[in-house]
Amino acid sequence: MKLLLRLFVLLFATTIVGQTTYLHCGKLIDTKSGKILNEKTVIVEGKTIVDVVDGYAKPKSGTVVDLKSKTVMPGLIDMHVHIESETNPKKYLEAYTLNDADVAYNSLHYANVTLMNGFTTVRDLGGSGVNVSLRNAINQGKVVGPRIFTAEKALATTGGHADPTNGAKRSLLGNPGPKEGVVNGVEDAKKAVRQRYKNGADLIKITATGGVLSVAKNGQNPQFTLEEIKAICETAKDYGFHVAAHAHGDEGMQRAIKGGVKTIEHGTLMSAETMELMKLYDVYLVPTISAGKFVSEKAKIKGYYPEIIVPKALDIGPKIQDMFARAYKAGVGIAFGTDAAVFYHGDNGKEFGYMVEAGMPAIKAIESATVTNAMLLKKENDLGQIKKGFVADIIAVEDDPTKNISTMENVVFVMKEGKVYKQ
Repeated sequence: MKLLLRLFVLLFATTIVGQTTYLHCGKLIDTKSGKILNEKTVIVEGKTIVDVVDGYAKPKSGTVVDLKSKTVMPGLIDMHVHIESETNPKKYLEAYTLNDADVAYNSLHYANVTLMNGFTTVRDLGGSGVNVSLRNAINQGKVVGPRIFTAEKALATTGGHADPTNGAKRSLLGNPGPKEGVVNGVEDAKKAVRQRYKNGADLIKITATGGVLSVAKNGQNPQFTLEEIKAICETAKDYGFHVAAHAHGDEGMQRAIKGGVKTIEHGTLMSAETMELMKLYDVYLVPTISAGKFVSEKAKIKGYYPEIIVPKALDIGPKIQDMFARAYKAGVGIAFGTDAAVFYHGDNGKEFGYMVEAGMPAIKAIESATVTNAMLLKKENDLGQIKKGFVADIIAVEDDPTKNISTMENVVFVMKEGKVYKQ
């Protein structure tokens, strides 16, 4: 049944290629100005928005989509997902039981769900390498999913968060190095970045501190030296990459910021001093509040996570939202990101509610998932706005999110590159 549904989606999506589509929008969010406009028509030809006009234009030919009772906005961008996998009580066994083909088939479902919930672009921050093939397949129109910018395999230190052999028995530990994304020293750091380039990555992700869900005791200690981070960031720059840094502990964040990263992921134990550093170095916070809330709840269920993870999840998880509130108030740049896979794909929209709950105005939260993220991806002239000349990534929700932010969890219309995938 799911296969038939996907085939239907692909067939339906291809039927409008080459036509002109007129979207009659009751409300339209101008993400650049932060204003909500009334009664607009968005005109789409091929993959591109060719005009936005006042009123409900009546075409002589073409397709009309009635969104007069909806609020329309650009396709959303999530800067932190893991598209290959999803949380479940057997997750830690899957590294040993799933083949690459299994991971690939699973990723098709996660990609589809993500797109259908309004996220037309995502930044994938680490997997096995299947994420590169999935990106390519989506770009080639072979499967349905969001536009993917991927880090391929995240970089770790030996025993650190993202060391692929953490928790394995000694006969399976081996000695992973730069090829496998494990760094020990400046030369390893350079080689690991170049290997990601060779493997087809779009950016680099490092694990600057310990992590909650890695099978290791410490969830916040710094795990790269400043020299290693500088080597990674300098090499990444040579290859046109930006660098994202997973970080919970404050010292690891400060090293990452000074070393040249562009985004801090999670940022749980961020101090006021680090917030000032982020502003000074023009580094953005990707808060992932959804992941923090999810792990802190699941950690209360006996057996859901390995025992070594439980105290970290109970400690770190509940603190992210409060940190986010302080960082936003302090003027730190905010980039929308959720850590989908740590919770269920498709629930990404809940992050908007958590951000608003913590004091961020709804329109600013939406801007963080559109114009801000487009700028960070260096796609500010293509994505993140409904504007003439931009890619036709357009979604709609039932209500006005500035009055009812929970409507962001119920996306009712999805267009990506001029193709309608959900209506």
